[in-house]
Amino acid sequence: MGFARDGRAAYDYFNAGGHQITICDQNAHVEVPNGCSSQLGSDYLKNLDQFDVIVRSAGLMPHLITEANPDSADILKKVTGNVDLFFEACPTPNIIGVTGTKGKGTTCTLIAKMLEAAGKRVHLGGNIGIGALDLLKNNILPDDWVVLEQSSFQLIDQKHSPHIAVCLMVVPEHLDMHKDLKEYTGAKSNLFTHQTEKDFAIYYADNENSVKIASAGKSKKIPFMKQPGAFVINDDIAIDETVIVPTKDLKLLGKHNWQNACAAVTAVCQVTRDIRAMQSVLTTFAGLEHRLEFVREVGGVKFYDDSFGTTPETAIVALQAFDQPKVLILGGSSKNSDYSELAKAVKVGNVRAVVTIGETGAQIAKDLQFARYEHVKNGGSTM
Repeated sequence: MGFARDGRAAYDYFNAGGHQITICDQNAHVEVPNGCSSQLGSDYLKNLDQFDVIVRSAGLMPHLITEANPDSADILKKVTGNVDLFFEACPTPNIIGVTGTKGKGTTCTLIAKMLEAAGKRVHLGGNIGIGALDLLKNNILPDDWVVLEQSSFQLIDQKHSPHIAVCLMVVPEHLDMHKDLKEYTGAKSNLFTHQTEKDFAIYYADNENSVKIASAGKSKKIPFMKQPGAFVINDDIAIDETVIVPTKDLKLLGKHNWQNACAAVTAVCQVTRDIRAMQSVLTTFAGLEHRLEFVREVGGVKFYDDSFGTTPETAIVALQAFDQPKVLILGGSSKNSDYSELAKAVKVGNVRAVVTIGETGAQIAKDLQFARYEHVKNGGSTM
């Protein structure tokens, strides 16, 4: 179902086993591999009960399948996804999954780099970089470690949970795709639902949604930003009685990255206590593309790209990462977010000017005006 990245990976996986495959895609002009049947165009979701297995691409929500097949009450029993297929075929049980609203990619990368620095063979993928099924092409060995970034779209019907599951801060997001916050957080709970007493659930102690999500399974619960997980004390990141690194030595910008660092340290400490490995990564890794990424300095002005931050909450933490005077460019597509708290943060955040753009630009500009912030332009027009 869908023939973009997920669909092509699923095709490769099943084609290698000699299965009979049908490609279903709403694009009537998609190129289908030789030997495949196809169901393309506006009716691509219909009559799915004829198939033995239905592989759902992450962007295709399950309710669309049931709505298109009203006479097949049990249709979702046939539905699987690339991550579930990966769990069933993966040669190692050493899987770490990370979810949350933002910070997933950064935390996954920190975990993977720390494990590599400790001498482990690691495979990083999922919603970041290489898709889960494509990771199987990398000759995963029984003692290897796999780190998966997982989105709510992947997790909404997932039937497997990793040995170590991590939940970062969770705030309302993707409500243009999920019917409400309950469905969004419920999807993320599946990262933990199928864990056993032998597994570990790591969660952000100061976020109510994270606490609730991590409680879904039977695993051992370990908070971060609070003992017994990694936490910040006297401007140091520590776990137990051991200081890992002073926060001033972190290469990552912003206090929100203290959370990501603590989450990664807590996860890695369930595998190894190689403090030097953790220190080496935390003091050298500067972050991923489009996450408070330094672009260049021109005329004494530093430019940062934080375009991966797509919620008001992530914009607030990016704003708070800098004490210096700032000019912000805000806006984009609508995800049914509330911008009132962002407007308040701009008002007190040493912001010299705001330019709003995109579908949400006008609403953000109005909320800024309501907060009595005056230095805003929407699409080039002074408000």
